[in-house]
Amino acid sequence: MIGWTGWRLAFSLLIFPGFLFTVLVGFVLSWVDRLVTARVQFRKGPPFIQPFADFFKLMLKQTIVPEGASALVFLFAPMLGVIAMTVATVILWNASFGGSGFVGDVLVLVYLFALPPLGLIIGASASRNPLAAVGASREMTLYFGYEFPFLLALLVPIIKSGGQVQLEALVAAQAGAPFLGSVSGVIAAIIVLLVTQAKLGLVPFDTAEAEQEIMTGVYTEYSGVALAMFKLTRAMMMVVMPLFLVTVLWGGFASWWAILKFLAIIVLVVLIRNTNPRLRVDQALRFFWFGLGGLGIVAVILALAGI
Repeated sequence: MIGWTGWRLAFSLLIFPGFLFTVLVGFVLSWVDRLVTARVQFRKGPPFIQPFADFFKLMLKQTIVPEGASALVFLFAPMLGVIAMTVATVILWNASFGGSGFVGDVLVLVYLFALPPLGLIIGASASRNPLAAVGASREMTLYFGYEFPFLLALLVPIIKSGGQVQLEALVAAQAGAPFLGSVSGVIAAIIVLLVTQAKLGLVPFDTAEAEQEIMTGVYTEYSGVALAMFKLTRAMMMVVMPLFLVTVLWGGFASWWAILKFLAIIVLVVLIRNTNPRLRVDQALRFFWFGLGGLGIVAVILALAGI
């Protein structure tokens, strides 16, 4: 028999704040992103139900496995991101609303955030398509580029909280004032915001997809349910990454006003997407290592100095 704890865990993972809730909010945010992008380009934009319709349309289409590809690897790769984002959502919401959490959950999130790009790299490599291989190479380069400044930015709240690596402790340490109210916190937030843009695969860091150059890069051979899972992962990340930024640097969801913080981050993500050209992969790598990496080192030094 499944006890109350088991049912509660299942509800958290599948309903709220887990899979279904995250997907619903993610699709709504995807619609907002597409609508604002259309208006910037003087187009009408899609109806509200478009992201949902696109997803269900893909779910009804045939999933084709390329000849010579490993079917197991090719079809399992899209699921990595969905699983990771479901677990990450539960961990983040639990910490934001005063849950118990566990020691080291911040580090667990770092590993979970690595699974979506890993799924893209594995799936594209398994497809045996040269254009997909180029996309996988670009995705791998981007990952090694933005992970360095991302980890430096994450050190700032850890340092300012006295070495805590638990989300609940980070939120509690911001009870008086959020870390974003300090100079080092502002720098860290800027870094996390730009890394979020790269993790979402949005302009100017969409080189792994780059439809005008390599068709759709990492997605070239994907169709049907498998492609729907990749789209689902991106929609879920539209929820998870802003939530992460609010939790570790902006005080968490101590009140419902925090929803405005969340929406402000979404607005910034959409604006960055619509006001910048795509960077080449070498330009993006230099930007992350020498630009954001340098800022990250400065932020860590300032955090150690209490600034």
